[in-house]
Amino acid sequence: MLKEVTATRYLTPLREGGSLPGLVEADDFGIYVIKFTGAGQGRKTLVAEVVCGELARRLGFRMPRLVTVDLDPVLGLGEPDPQVQELLRSSGGTNLGMDFLSGALGFDPLAFPVSPEEAGRIVWFDALVNNVDRSWRNPNLLRHQGDLWLIDHGATMIWQHNWPTAETSAARPYDASDHALATFAPDVAGAAERLAPLVTADLLDEVTAEIPDVWLADEPGFETPDDLRRAYARPLLARAAVIAERITGIEEGK
Repeated sequence: MLKEVTATRYLTPLREGGSLPGLVEADDFGIYVIKFTGAGQGRKTLVAEVVCGELARRLGFRMPRLVTVDLDPVLGLGEPDPQVQELLRSSGGTNLGMDFLSGALGFDPLAFPVSPEEAGRIVWFDALVNNVDRSWRNPNLLRHQGDLWLIDHGATMIWQHNWPTAETSAARPYDASDHALATFAPDVAGAAERLAPLVTADLLDEVTAEIPDVWLADEPGFETPDDLRRAYARPLLARAAVIAERITGIEEGK
């Protein structure tokens, strides 16, 4: 299970995204980027962060460590920004945190070369989870100590927003023409050969087990959190075997 920490101090909002994440200090003395259950996108965004982030880590990608952050709304009482106050008040309980990578830089495709192998791995993974938010306008990639790190997977697995059509939605191709790494001749075929066999039912059971029950409760059409966990796993398992052949918009590396 994800490590559980308790927020002891709210430090500052991060205003890059619409969900207004922030920095908090926790009872383990760590500094975390926190994403709130009370943000406009809701708990499904946090579920996507956990599923995709933990899957990426198990497939060998560099991902900031994820934790759950217990938040007392009283931490917002001293905040001068009414928007931040409201967000903290509406997010009591279990929220999502990720390690703050001090000194990390946003990815600039003009300044940081990426090998076809690494580009292919990332494009294949984004196709697997249908990540629509890794474009050249908003790469959601960081350079930290010379390495490329993946962040921000809330805009993935769009089929979770309409479960009756999930199977049809998950079968659609992935257009990578706008991907942040499309110009690096990504070797998608090589990535699929290495990564697709690793995406097994057992691995997805392990990944979905990391989702807190409280984020899965009361989902229409599902009796238990485990039923919903299986619904998250099924499209990914099916997609892993075929998605490399359904990626459009790029010219692969040789």
